[in-house]
Amino acid sequence: MIPRVKVFFKIAFSIRTCFISGLLVLFNLGFWSYTCAAEPVISQKSINILTEIGQATAEIAEAVKPAIVNISTTRTIKIQEKMSPFFDDPFLKRFFGDQFKTPKERKTASLGSGVIVDSKGYILTSNHVVQSADEIKVTLSDKREFTGKIVGNDAMTDIAVVKIDADNLPTIKWGDSEKLRVGETVIAIGNPYGLSQTVTTGIASAIGRANVGIADYEDFIQTDAAINPGNSGGALVNVRGELVGINSAIFTTSGGYQGIGFAIPTSMAKTVMDSLITKGKVIRGWLGVTIQSLTPELAKQFNLKDEKGVLVGDVVEGSPAEKACLQRGDVILEYAGKDINEPYQLKNMVANTPPGQEVEMIIIRENKTEPKKITIGELSPDTEKISDAEFNNLLKGVTVQDLSPEIYNRLKLSEKIRGVIVSGVDENSTAAMVLMQGDIIQEINRQKITNIKDYENMVTTINPGEDILLLVFRGSSSLFITLSAK
Repeated sequence: MIPRVKVFFKIAFSIRTCFISGLLVLFNLGFWSYTCAAEPVISQKSINILTEIGQATAEIAEAVKPAIVNISTTRTIKIQEKMSPFFDDPFLKRFFGDQFKTPKERKTASLGSGVIVDSKGYILTSNHVVQSADEIKVTLSDKREFTGKIVGNDAMTDIAVVKIDADNLPTIKWGDSEKLRVGETVIAIGNPYGLSQTVTTGIASAIGRANVGIADYEDFIQTDAAINPGNSGGALVNVRGELVGINSAIFTTSGGYQGIGFAIPTSMAKTVMDSLITKGKVIRGWLGVTIQSLTPELAKQFNLKDEKGVLVGDVVEGSPAEKACLQRGDVILEYAGKDINEPYQLKNMVANTPPGQEVEMIIIRENKTEPKKITIGELSPDTEKISDAEFNNLLKGVTVQDLSPEIYNRLKLSEKIRGVIVSGVDENSTAAMVLMQGDIIQEINRQKITNIKDYENMVTTINPGEDILLLVFRGSSSLFITLSAK
């Protein structure tokens, strides 16, 4: 029996050895690779699609880049400084006054972008890129440098036109921003952080963005194409390489790109540009109404079936609207054959209408629809109700305007707030250290201010160098601040 057992164990050991050897051979031959990890396969179809998209983007960029320029500016800022605290001594000030305060000049530099829109050297850019610049340097894609001169600028749309002494320059095709649809691919080209000819892609995330607080006239294209500081004034183009927008601003909490950028549509930019070049200023149409959005509550109060149109809150005396017999409480449904659903739409359409042109509007009054023909007037600083008068006191350099229903809605202000809103402050003025854009001046030296007339009447009584006490509404509260020459 013992020999047979030995033979059995020998046979079993041999079988086990052969089995293990077989497994090792199969493993080495790749049998187990099927069960562990299949090699990823990219289909030729996917490769072809992405290759075509990449080539298409490259072709568009190559065609457009020569018309995109780098704009660098320098500005001089004056800062009042004291030579020494010693000169604060009242005895010395009695005899020498403030002559020991010496203005110190500091130069600042900034970068932006621009788009060549005319072979004779006209460049379209953002107003904030070149505003108040002492010197403008334009660098072309071929590295040539030119000195730029401002032909005209418009702070209300953030558009400016710069001219360089050159010709036969590469230009960009104009596109129709009105035909741009949400979801379409767009390409942004500019000079973020001074990195010339940077190309980013994305989509048109939204169109007709208003109440953003960037400009007075807003109809922005929103895009997720990466836009960073330095991109301002650069091009936003469609897949045909046509200019559909001028990159203007970004929404950010960090100072850099966060997926939301805004571009001024060419439908607005071209109108402003043409007016600046041919007339030296922007000529805008004027209707003479204050308007507001229709809410469900307002629609119910006015017995309207829906919230289509905009509600007339007031009619300016002597305006085209008054001459056409428009009334408070009218609802404007159409303007020149186009539906109106938001205040910014009517505001922009009227502004783009040449003064003197007759336009037909459709309104609702007392539940009845009726047409109105109106001859559009010209918007002037007086009709805009903006005060930029130069006063010989510490409010010199401050620009204010009346509070409109649009501003109340945009800033979500209580109706109890009355005053004038600061629309601009000269960076070299004394007020720039205290006031900021968006402040609402409610009182001056304890006197209430309700409109521009009150503001100008009060400011004209203030002497040069006289301290001024202001009550200002800022953010969500009112606070007293003092303007002082000291």
